[in-house]
Amino acid sequence: MSDPSPTQPGGGDPSPGEPGGNPSPAEPGGNPSPAEPGPAPEADIIVDGTGLLCVTLLIRLRAAIAQAEPNTVVHVIATDPAAPLGLPAWCHMTGHHYLGMTGHHHHHLGPVLDDTDSSVYALRLSADARPTRPDAPWRPSTPER
Repeated sequence: MSDPSPTQPGGGDPSPGEPGGNPSPAEPGGNPSPAEPGPAPEADIIVDGTGLLCVTLLIRLRAAIAQAEPNTVVHVIATDPAAPLGLPAWCHMTGHHYLGMTGHHHHHLGPVLDDTDSSVYALRLSADARPTRPDAPWRPSTPER
């Protein structure tokens, strides 16, 4: 086993693709790292959050997916610098699957408003997602009494 290093999460675990390691993105079952742009599945829904702060972006995202089926792939266009933190955190809280940043270019829309501050993020909706409040999607919804 190797010494812990900042380049190997878990310090000494085999790297992706090595025997005993996690599958790499090219292997079956592998997922691109959320930190690195990469190919994402084709979008079923596109949410344009250009110019929105993360709070408003989440409200728009929550409304856009309200009637969507599980396994729907959503691409979110965001300019808020908090989006790379907020979107994965929201997915973790709700149970949706964060697929990562896909880059600064959307294959249907072209360069996102020719704005290098815009990024496109992908997520896949979960069948067992935890419900959230429509007006505050960062808060769990309370059951009706």
